[in-house]
Amino acid sequence: MEELAQDVDLIEQGLSIWQQAAEFGLSLLQPWRFYQILILLAVFLAAHFLARVIEPRLRRWMRGLEGMRASQLRFLITIAKRTRSIIFILFGWAVYLGMQAATWPSRSYLIGLVMTLVTALVFVAIASRLIRHPLLRSVVTWCAWIYATMEILGVQETVTGVLDSIGLSLGGSRITLLLVIQAVLTIGVLLMLARWASKTVEQRLVSNEHISPSLEVLIEKIASVVFYAIAFVIGLQVLGFDLSTLTLFSGAIGLGIGFGLQKVVSNLISGLIVLLDKSIKPGDVISLGDTFGWVTELNARYVGVNTRDGREYLIPNEDLITSQVVNWSHSSDLIRLDIYFGVSYHSDPHEVRKLAREAASSVPRVVSTPAAVCHIVGFGDSSIDFILRFWIRDPSGGLTNVRGAVYLALWDTLKENDIEIPFPRRDITIVGDAPGTD
Repeated sequence: MEELAQDVDLIEQGLSIWQQAAEFGLSLLQPWRFYQILILLAVFLAAHFLARVIEPRLRRWMRGLEGMRASQLRFLITIAKRTRSIIFILFGWAVYLGMQAATWPSRSYLIGLVMTLVTALVFVAIASRLIRHPLLRSVVTWCAWIYATMEILGVQETVTGVLDSIGLSLGGSRITLLLVIQAVLTIGVLLMLARWASKTVEQRLVSNEHISPSLEVLIEKIASVVFYAIAFVIGLQVLGFDLSTLTLFSGAIGLGIGFGLQKVVSNLISGLIVLLDKSIKPGDVISLGDTFGWVTELNARYVGVNTRDGREYLIPNEDLITSQVVNWSHSSDLIRLDIYFGVSYHSDPHEVRKLAREAASSVPRVVSTPAAVCHIVGFGDSSIDFILRFWIRDPSGGLTNVRGAVYLALWDTLKENDIEIPFPRRDITIVGDAPGTD
């Protein structure tokens, strides 16, 4: 009986909405209502043709602007796209106020209703541009338009009653279509606010020079998780959801994490360890196995590393904890490189050492302090062997290229001073047959 009564109530509310719509449609056939439609059409045509003249000039003026922030430019573009609607609103309200002063209010009622509706829709369209996420912006825009339309037309309570009567019962609770819509809107708005708060914290951290990059990423990640968790919990409480029912689900989630998400959890914990001990931070140059590059981002699951050949590696955080990682710029960006070479035994080793140091110092990326050094490391079969050591401060610029530049400078210097770079030689003596042998 209760379900039958709910169905009857739903049918009555639907018939009430249909009756109101039919009465409004019939009212448009009255002479003054028809005249108001013609006035609105004339105002729209005037706004359309005037916008075709103003909008191109407005866009040319916007292209000439300099020094404006991206958010300001997006707002101006939004205004420019709605030039016709804004002109229509201005002209329409001017006509409405004039008719209110010159004739009876009933003869301008439809104009006022349409202008209120159009004004609300344009305001929502402009205000929704503050939401960056496209899907969330579309949902908020359409919901705001529908709510504003119902409120202006005076059918908000009737539609709300219809939505509240559509639903199903689960145990001791009833889930209605109105409750679902309210849940989506409430949680959506709260998540949007959480995202805005996270972005605000991120911008403040970037502008603070006293916070290290690794600590900056850690605070940013923790703040994001906290804000989104708070938004979700508040959304459920606002909707009257009993959070104690989540106890069973949380136990199941913990069991699933224990068995199926071991690697994920390991990477998450390893990421926190990397951020806390500050062993790796954005901008560091690292080597892990055959991968050599600089760290671009630290995420909850992986670390992004860009290499010199343009590849981007996503290295799991667990590998950074369990494997040997060479951080070329952990505590200092000063890096020492070695190259080996040899000269002939006819050369003066004291002069060779001096020339090698000068050659290394002539390369732009080699720093002067500490100065390059050159030492004899052995006497080979065909050459005196040397090691040339020099320092750089920009490992992200590459190591092979700077070694090659030093080799070329060393080659040119030795050639200019007639110092030979030998190669192994072998003397072969052919012994003829001994006398008296056959």
